[in-house]
Amino acid sequence: MLLTPNLKSIVESILFVAEAPVTLDRLCLLLEEFERVEVRDALDDLLEEYGREGRGVVLAEVAGGYQFRTPPGNADYLRRLTKTRPAKFSQSALETLAIIAYRQPVTRAEIEYLRGVDSGGVLKTILEKKLIKILGKKDIPGKPLIYGTTREFLELFGLKDLRGLPTLKEVRDLSETTPYEQQVELPLEQPGEEG
Repeated sequence: MLLTPNLKSIVESILFVAEAPVTLDRLCLLLEEFERVEVRDALDDLLEEYGREGRGVVLAEVAGGYQFRTPPGNADYLRRLTKTRPAKFSQSALETLAIIAYRQPVTRAEIEYLRGVDSGGVLKTILEKKLIKILGKKDIPGKPLIYGTTREFLELFGLKDLRGLPTLKEVRDLSETTPYEQQVELPLEQPGEEG
């Protein structure tokens, strides 16, 4: 007797062992013996199951793929296990990341014009952290490098894609309703962890 493989179980296992978010296209390539609609249905079932409140693990759509993550409320407890500190960025790094995220593709000169200060050191740091990448060279005299965000950027900030960034109006509304003295530092998510 031939056993029919449990596709939902297979998809769940693949997502569990994957080190980075797995796209639907990648799942379909790995599971070529199944139809795309079957893989999508299995994924939808898992999204529904892991989307229920009270779970210790959630299936999140981030960086164009799917990844198991922990709920944000559990982050402090998980840090005790891993003894890691949340990622923290300087104000200049956050400003530079924001400019790149919202204005990409963008050159160093454009970033420095908007910030009003030299950004070479900060660009080097966030390039090393793989949150931005060099997309190429702009076709103008001097051929300056152009920068854009990476998949790691999306993962770190828990974004499905760049459309998940708050609009400038939302940012402005938040800053107008919360006095600076009352604003709190938001912890950034670690890959595989929300919170």
